[in-house]
Amino acid sequence: MKKIYYILFFILVSFVANAQQLPQYSNYMVNDYVMNPAIGGSNPYFEAKSNNRYQWIGITDAPRTYILSVQGPTKNLKMGLGGLLFTDIVGPTRRTGIYLSYAYHLKVSEKVKVSLGLSGGLLQFTVDGSKITLRDPSDLVISNGIQSVLMPDFGAGVYVYSTDKKWYVGASVPQILQNKINFFDNSTTSLSKLATHFYASAGYKFNLNDNFKIEPSTCIKYVKPAPLQFDIGLRAIYQEKIWIGGAFRYLDAVSAMVGYVMQGNITFAYSYDFTLTNIKKYSTGTHELMIGIKFHKVKNSNDNLKTE
Repeated sequence: MKKIYYILFFILVSFVANAQQLPQYSNYMVNDYVMNPAIGGSNPYFEAKSNNRYQWIGITDAPRTYILSVQGPTKNLKMGLGGLLFTDIVGPTRRTGIYLSYAYHLKVSEKVKVSLGLSGGLLQFTVDGSKITLRDPSDLVISNGIQSVLMPDFGAGVYVYSTDKKWYVGASVPQILQNKINFFDNSTTSLSKLATHFYASAGYKFNLNDNFKIEPSTCIKYVKPAPLQFDIGLRAIYQEKIWIGGAFRYLDAVSAMVGYVMQGNITFAYSYDFTLTNIKKYSTGTHELMIGIKFHKVKNSNDNLKTE
């Protein structure tokens, strides 16, 4: 059983050194703040959201991701403040991050705003060596105890959107610093480091009639040297209360989504990913649940910003 830890550990090290490091999300349409700090404060209320993702069900010690975010505007609706806490667990490894963000919203016309955002925080990588079985027990590549490393991290983003939230275009750059990850105090060199990611997203709501809307969207992700990855999604929305939809993630999965807004301020969203890679031979898919709540609506008579 413990041999799987050995495999997962070196898979993780490979990802840290060479590929995409940040957690994967399917509900990016309804919790986009976690990908772009410039989105903070773009609505006239504060909101808290929690994402819980269980990836590749059926595989021992597969990735699990938990996220809690809170963000909203200042009284004049010109600035946005927010915070984000996440933990990403794979077998004996854990990655935890805590961030604060600031955004400034510029009104370029009666119907268009541009937001510039910054985020900063701390990342902790942890490995529990007691859960890893090495081929050679005398190999000192890793101790039997818990090892961790803590480092600062920064990100930035831009977000252009209509004040009625009918459309948006955004881009963000997490992990700008590219800090090296050293688990050993006596290590002078390391091939592992934080990789700068590049995200871009866009969406548009088409009004079919008074009750129904259709929202196509896309999310593009890139980190060198991993291949470009993109999601293409579509939601059908009824009275801004109920939606169903789907998404295609290139070279990865197809997602089915459903959501419900209760009493106008509590949101439930669920997605199920059908894996397209060879992992589907061993996994029944991926579950993701998001719960959100809106609170403390900010009123400003000098701004015609409308709620979504």
